[in-house]
Amino acid sequence: MTLDEAQKRVDAWIKEYGVRYFSELTNMAVLTEEVGELARVMARKYGDQSFKEGEKENLDDEMADVLWVLLCLANQTGVNLTEAFARNLEKKTRRDRTRHINNQKLKKEHGKD
Repeated sequence: MTLDEAQKRVDAWIKEYGVRYFSELTNMAVLTEEVGELARVMARKYGDQSFKEGEKENLDDEMADVLWVLLCLANQTGVNLTEAFARNLEKKTRRDRTRHINNQKLKKEHGKD
């Protein structure tokens, strides 16, 4: 599925099942909440925290929740994510063409000096 298709599918779902989009500000708050839930799972899976009893290692679902709300916001604000992402990738390529390749910190093994 492309980003464009995902935006269209979210829009169709909202129109069929969701009644209407939440306001942009509400969706921004929901996006923040979903990113927090993703951060919680990351901290437990890859960080120093452990999962609480009954918590799930649902990294994929939390990432999908973040994407869902981002797609909603894009639809609401008229952003074509396919075009925006392509422009963003071009910008990063121009700006960082040699930055990361020449970064000695990235050449070190993760977690070791």
